[in-house]
Amino acid sequence: MAAPDLYTYLDYRAYLRDWFEARKTVNPRFSYRAFARKAGLSSPSLLIAIVGRQRNLTATTCAAFVKAMGLGPDEALFFDALVDLDQGETAAERNVAWEKVRATRRFREAGQLEGAAFDAIAKWTFAAVRELAACKGFRADPLWIAKKLRPQVTEAEAREALDGLLALGLLQRKDGKVVPAEATLVTPHEVRGLAARAYHLGMIDRARDALDMPQAERHFAAVTVSVPVELLPTLKREIDRFQERLLDLCDGAEGARGRVLQVNLQLFPLSAILPPEERG
Repeated sequence: MAAPDLYTYLDYRAYLRDWFEARKTVNPRFSYRAFARKAGLSSPSLLIAIVGRQRNLTATTCAAFVKAMGLGPDEALFFDALVDLDQGETAAERNVAWEKVRATRRFREAGQLEGAAFDAIAKWTFAAVRELAACKGFRADPLWIAKKLRPQVTEAEAREALDGLLALGLLQRKDGKVVPAEATLVTPHEVRGLAARAYHLGMIDRARDALDMPQAERHFAAVTVSVPVELLPTLKREIDRFQERLLDLCDGAEGARGRVLQVNLQLFPLSAILPPEERG
């Protein structure tokens, strides 16, 4: 049984598990203790703990694991990026790791849709183009799309969104037209959180731009309140219900669709949680 292809993985722990199982299949006598010896480590249980998420790799143990698996220089760099993608302490660190992963040629060849799936979540243009395609007069023409979006984007950005949505099955060609498809986008958890964060940051930027639009075309409302800490879950549920109500109104609206809108519903703290003795 050949070793698994590292470049088809986004979870380094899953790769370690599959690598060990493949090695065990070839040599039934290969053990966790044997792996530890190859890595120059004293603990035969470390690999088990890493795969089971009880422990993380450090710079030292990561280098030891790379040595034990016999990874080449390029594979070692890719494996290091996967470790950072999993273990990065901040979103910024994990974003840097993801860019290293998706920039790797062999990863793009092995899992080329992962990058498009990330973009479909992260980039506002993908969401806007998919909704624009629900309009009767939609044209699958990047130049036309670029001119219709607000703010306007380049023809290349519009083409990226159009081609990506088609490749992912989120848009489909039907009766000579491109229309939205009933498809579910499956993205590995390692990148979904990063993509969602990028999406919200992008939409916050669009909201900032919208402040310069005529008031008739946009609506902003905000309120600052102090509340009991226990009320937070209830407020979140109310926001979710309101969002569902808006979606019902939009989905059930009669008449031709003529514009794509973005609705942001946000709730976030402006203070730390006060200790009981400081609460009014």
